[in-house]
Amino acid sequence: MHSFISNTRYFFERHGFYVSSRLADKIGMRAKSVRLFFIYASFFTVGIGFVLYLILAFWLKLKDLVYTKRTSVFDL
Repeated sequence: MHSFISNTRYFFERHGFYVSSRLADKIGMRAKSVRLFFIYASFFTVGIGFVLYLILAFWLKLKDLVYTKRTSVFDL
């Protein structure tokens, strides 16, 4: 298992155009920290999109409950 993870990491480091490494050199950080930042940022943005979707769905459901068309006065 450890070998698979190392081989996968090596593949992406070798063929990843060294974006994280070059950015880390320019900033003065470790490349691992830059990669972790991008991973956490991607999870964070996906999470925000999902939460926004749930809020909109809840809001639309409430709107439908409040503005339902009633055919007569006795439908309350």
